[in-house]
Amino acid sequence: MSARRAAERVIAYIDGFNLYYGLRAARYQRYYWLDLVALARNLLRRHQALVRTKYFTARIAGPKPADSPSKKARLREKRKRQTTYLDALETLSNLLIFEGHYLAKDMRCHGCGAEWTSHEEKMTDVNIATELLLDAFNDAFDTALLISGDSDLVAPVRAVRQRFPDKRVVVAFPPRRRSGDLCAAASACITIGRATLARSLLPETVTTPTGHCLRRPSSWT
Repeated sequence: MSARRAAERVIAYIDGFNLYYGLRAARYQRYYWLDLVALARNLLRRHQALVRTKYFTARIAGPKPADSPSKKARLREKRKRQTTYLDALETLSNLLIFEGHYLAKDMRCHGCGAEWTSHEEKMTDVNIATELLLDAFNDAFDTALLISGDSDLVAPVRAVRQRFPDKRVVVAFPPRRRSGDLCAAASACITIGRATLARSLLPETVTTPTGHCLRRPSSWT
């Protein structure tokens, strides 16, 4: 049997917003420009082979007509940075991007009466659970590498391990993100360190197949 056939097959499932907010909480803006395939590969052991990386995210909601000029400007800049990053990720091989959506939610402060609209990201945990279970049933991996600290993913992780006892689910927690329940449900859990992030960055400039140059946002340096 060849070394390639003997390698343990790994699919990585990356919770985009959990990773982003973990980086933000750790003040790791310089690591926002991540090569997600490289990140997953840098978390593998020698006997493992990364066969696919799946990234789950949602497009940032755009401004509303009633928003203030400053808020509109902030949202446009956020959308621009995210679009640049997603376009850069689309140049990577063996990476699939799954998009959820934002749901607007009216909020009100009970103390001062102030009102505002918040946006909650929806579908990421459902999409991750669906892909994880489908891949397990289709025998697409030997080990699932789940990059998230979201405890909502405990149920699908348990389901995979119970239905497929020969398969492993390893959870890699982003910085400042950890769930004891998720760690207990998994086969193993690790925390992504700063050195791994530093080794997993995209080039400063990424060229698309059409020749367009995408540059890392200046605020991410």
